[in-house]
Formats: sequence, structure tokens, C-alpha cells
Amino acid sequence: MHMDRPVFVFGSDIAGHHADGDSLVALRTRGAVYGQGSGPQGNAYAIPTRSRTGRPRTRQDIAESVSDFLGFARLRPWALFDVAPIGCRLAGYRPEDIAPMFAGAPHNVTLPAAFDRILTRRIFDNRHEGEAI
Repeated sequence: MHMDRPVFVFGSDIAGHHADGDSLVALRTRGAVYGQGSGPQGNAYAIPTRSRTGRPRTRQDIAESVSDFLGFARLRPWALFDVAPIGCRLAGYRPEDIAPMFAGAPHNVTLPAAFDRILTRRIFDNRHEGEAI
């Protein structure tokens, strides 16, 4: 990891075929390793959102990978992580499906605006649940 810029967190296929989307960006500009579908690599971190055949992984499987990433980020409070909208392009999920997986992300993780809006709305809704308007 290079400390001069944030670590780019991107969605990949589990086989690490970084051939399109954010995974190709990570391969070309951040040192992602072709054939490595998860974890830290160069100045990037891969979260697998698609299977070896390119089909979307289950939300449960993606959530486990997100949890692994969040643990990694918590152990490195000095590093900054910039998360792409993983799972919302090539894997075909909606931000509403993926954003909740990042609830409670540490301070050093920057989420896409769409994820932030969803998580902020959920916090607001939970605080005002049951209040009369």
C-alpha cells in the first residue's frame, strides 16, 4: 500500500480476471494482480462480487468479503480506503443491496455517495421510527 493516496477498493470476480470495470482500473493504475480475486494487492483491495464465470456471488458471500475488508481497514487506521460502488455495475446489484454491508465502516473508509445516502437515510429512519409527524 502506498500512503500517498487512498487504497482503491474495487469489485472483482473471484478468479481475479481484472478485464473490465473498476477491476481493470485497479489493474492498470493501482497495482492489482491479475489472477488474485480478493484482498490487498498493490495500492488496491479486491472484494469479489462475481464468480469465476462472471455470475454475481450471493449477497451473503459478498457480505462476508466486505466484513473481511472492514476488519483489514480497522487494523490499519493510518491508511485511507476509497471504496468503489462494488457489486452495482457488473454484478448487477443495487446500492440498496450492498450499502448496508458497510454499516459501521471505520473512519478511514470513504464510501461512494450512493452508499452514504442509503446509510444516512437508514440511520435517520431508525432514529425517528415510531415518532408522530
